[in-house]
Amino acid sequence: MSKYDEAFAKFESMTDEAVKTAVDKIVSENYDKYNTKEVMKFLIGTIDLTSLNGADTEEHIARFVQPVNDKDGQDPTIPSVAAICVYPNFVKTVRETLTAGGVRVACVSGCFPASQSFIEVKLAETSLAVRDGADEVDIVLNMGAFLSDDYETAANEIEEQKTACRNAHLKVILETGALKTAELIRKASILSLFSGADFIKTSTGKEYPGASLEAAYVMCSVLKQYYQLYGKRCGVKFSGGIRSAEEAVKYYAIVREVLGEEWLTPELMRIGASSLLGNLEKAIAG
Repeated sequence: MSKYDEAFAKFESMTDEAVKTAVDKIVSENYDKYNTKEVMKFLIGTIDLTSLNGADTEEHIARFVQPVNDKDGQDPTIPSVAAICVYPNFVKTVRETLTAGGVRVACVSGCFPASQSFIEVKLAETSLAVRDGADEVDIVLNMGAFLSDDYETAANEIEEQKTACRNAHLKVILETGALKTAELIRKASILSLFSGADFIKTSTGKEYPGASLEAAYVMCSVLKQYYQLYGKRCGVKFSGGIRSAEEAVKYYAIVREVLGEEWLTPELMRIGASSLLGNLEKAIAG
C-alpha cells in the first residue's frame, strides 16, 4: 500500500445509497427545528460574499463591498458576513475599501476554476494575492492528477500552495460535482486534509454541478474522523448554487448533526454565495 492508500484506509468508506439515506434522515428530523431566525442570523455570519465575474472591475468590487460596510453595527443581533471573496487581482481593492470589522478578505487562486496551468503560475498567483492582503485563499484540487490516481502530484501541489499562503488560510475546492461519488469525495477530502488544507470546500460553481447535501455529509464525516484521529479541527465550505434560506438551513443541519456545535462558528463553517445574503435578510425580516 502507498502512504495515500494507508491514509484512505484509516477512514470509514461510504456508499452513495447510505449517504443519501443519512442525509434524508437528518433533514427530515431536524429541518423544522433549525428553520429559525436565530439560525438564519448565524448563517449570515458564515457567508463568503462572492463576486467572481469576468466583467468585474475595481469600481464594481468597491461598490460590492460598500453595503457590507454600511450594515456593520446597524443591528447587533445580525453579524457581518465572514469574508468577501474575489479574484486575486481585486484583493487590494477589497482591502482598501473594506471597513467592516472582522470581515476577512478572501480570493480564489491557482488558476481558478480549472486549476489547469503550470504549478509555478499557480504559486505566483497565490503569493501575489497574499502580498496584496488576502487572509484566505481558495484553490482547486488538481483533478486531472487526482482522477488519474496520481495522488503524489495532487498532494504536493496543495502542500506548495499552503507554503505560498504563508499566514493566510488555505481552502481546497474538491469540485464535488465532478467527483460525483461518495468514495471519490471521501478520498479527495482525506488527501486535502493530510496535505495541509485549513478548509475543504465543495465546488467552484462554474463548470460542474455545485454543492449537494450528500457531498456535504461525506466531507463532514471525514472532518469528524480526522478530528477523532488527530485532534485537529478543520473547516468546511459549501458553495455553488446555494441561494435560498431553506437550502442554507439544510446545510446547517448537516454540520450540526454530523460535526456538532463546535463547528458552528465562522472559523470552521462557511457558505460561498452571492445572492444568499439578501435572501436570508428577507427571510429574517419576514
